[in-house]
Amino acid sequence: MDIVQVLKALGDETRIRILNLLRKETLCVCDIEEVLKINQSNASRHLTKLKDAKIIAGEKKAQWVYYRINENILVKYSFVNELLDRELDEHPQCQKDLTRLKKYRERGGSCEHTVKITDE
Repeated sequence: MDIVQVLKALGDETRIRILNLLRKETLCVCDIEEVLKINQSNASRHLTKLKDAKIIAGEKKAQWVYYRINENILVKYSFVNELLDRELDEHPQCQKDLTRLKKYRERGGSCEHTVKITDE
């Protein structure tokens, strides 16, 4: 892994939105699909880029893979942590995504029990 690969992985809004969610909790691909309203193929493609850059890590449990931010990358490249902690709270789409994640969880959404959420 090198800094160029990390920077390339961070250079996409959908991947930034995924990191925004993962900084709050560990999620599986179906959670990310529902909250961000993207399809499985798109979500998996972005997760692969983030995994290849070692920004996130995945852990398989039963038939699902749960993703989390790789804490080692935050130590090695402190600017990533700075981005996640300071900038994303000000980004309007990221704020909306966190609201959607909260609604999803409040309604019982999980890999085992997917629920649809709206932007009411």
